[in-house]
Amino acid sequence: MRQVDAVIAHRLSSSVPLIGEIAHYIISAGGKRLRPALLLMVAGALGYKGEQRFNLAAVVEFIHTATLLHDDVVDESTMRRGKPTANESFGNAASVLVGDFLHSRAFQMMVDADSMQVMQILSEATNIIAEGEVQQLINTHNVDLDEAGYLTVIRSKTAKLFEASARLAAVLASSDATVETACAGYGRALGTAFQVIDDALDYDGDTEVMGKNIGDDLREGKVTLPLIIAMQRATAADRQLIVSAIETGATPHMAEIVQMVKATGALDATRAAAGQQAQEAIDCLEHLPQNTFTEALRGLASQLLTRRV
Repeated sequence: MRQVDAVIAHRLSSSVPLIGEIAHYIISAGGKRLRPALLLMVAGALGYKGEQRFNLAAVVEFIHTATLLHDDVVDESTMRRGKPTANESFGNAASVLVGDFLHSRAFQMMVDADSMQVMQILSEATNIIAEGEVQQLINTHNVDLDEAGYLTVIRSKTAKLFEASARLAAVLASSDATVETACAGYGRALGTAFQVIDDALDYDGDTEVMGKNIGDDLREGKVTLPLIIAMQRATAADRQLIVSAIETGATPHMAEIVQMVKATGALDATRAAAGQQAQEAIDCLEHLPQNTFTEALRGLASQLLTRRV
């Protein structure tokens, strides 16, 4: 990861000072670096030790960071990881344009891999992520969104880059189709579990630890799995309170809604759904060589279920 950070620092260079300032601001904000770490761990499991793993790990982090910059503008977010968002500090226009810079720099870097397959994986991933973002926008304030629709969005918006990260490692290692498919399946299931747990934490997390406020998703009109399940199980009156909050984005009854989500067992059901995805990820590892890296990947999927940030 130190070598990935070195690549990131080198490739953030630009003749326009504001680009470097904003990019460094968000990249140094204390993110988990989970996607590049995933690529490195899968590469390790498959025995690939080439330098290109550092370059592509930096690429997926640039793509992820670009989506964060754009997300925060779309969601009008003011806080991320306990710090003011880039759009809050530098303005919407600068954040969007630097997000564009990171996307285009990522494509410059992926060319260095000299692999059409790498290009196909990453270009498809960025396109599907964009589709997921638009679909999420369409679903804003949509009280009729069901679990299937919710999963479709998070598999596009979040899990796709996890899937691409793991698949890229398999491609770098010249793995056969079975192993490549297993790696992609692991990444997809892991990313889905990650997002489902993230959505649970929006109603059950520690504000100071997470660096964001409880109920932010509801304030933005986002219908996530805890709310979907809570609406299915709540009384008619309680359901109407949730519906009203989703439709208006107004949350004077936030404390009551959070209590409803907990009382209906929606958080437990959400965590159970994440557990199923984590187990699916673990099952995919049976197709990989069994070594310390594979064991770490198994542990990563298990630990997601207890994450609090």
